[in-house]
Amino acid sequence: MGRWIELALGAVLAGAPMAAAAQNLVLTGLAGEPQTLTAADIAALPHETVTLSLDGGRTQSCSGVPLTLLLQRVGAPTGKALKGVELADVVVVGATDGYHVALALAETDALVRTEKIVLADACDGAALPSGQGPYRLVVEGDKRPARSARMVSTITLRRAQ
Repeated sequence: MGRWIELALGAVLAGAPMAAAAQNLVLTGLAGEPQTLTAADIAALPHETVTLSLDGGRTQSCSGVPLTLLLQRVGAPTGKALKGVELADVVVVGATDGYHVALALAETDALVRTEKIVLADACDGAALPSGQGPYRLVVEGDKRPARSARMVSTITLRRAQ
């Protein structure tokens, strides 16, 4: 273990980006029962590639799990089943640094919005570096990445009153 610490410290001192440490993701549906997914669980789910627009006109190609698939795991309706009172449901994405963003549940559905929303675990072919990962929300089509929360740790479905 001492050798690993030496290597990690050497990488930090050399300015090399390190991949973010594995972290669990907690999903919570309207019933309030949390479901924890490990990094292995997330890696095993289907991934899609999306483009993340960064400040300054730069872009990154990111791979991640469609947010809709994650929300289905906690009972969120999709497609034609998403109607009525569910159209007031809100998805709150929380990060380990305290940052939170909200999306309407309808925004996450392919029958409502053309652009994709994914929970990315890799960008430009590499795991997300420390300070950005291990997961990042990517809201394709946003002109600036304000809703592309980094270091995502929780996704919670709530009903707006």
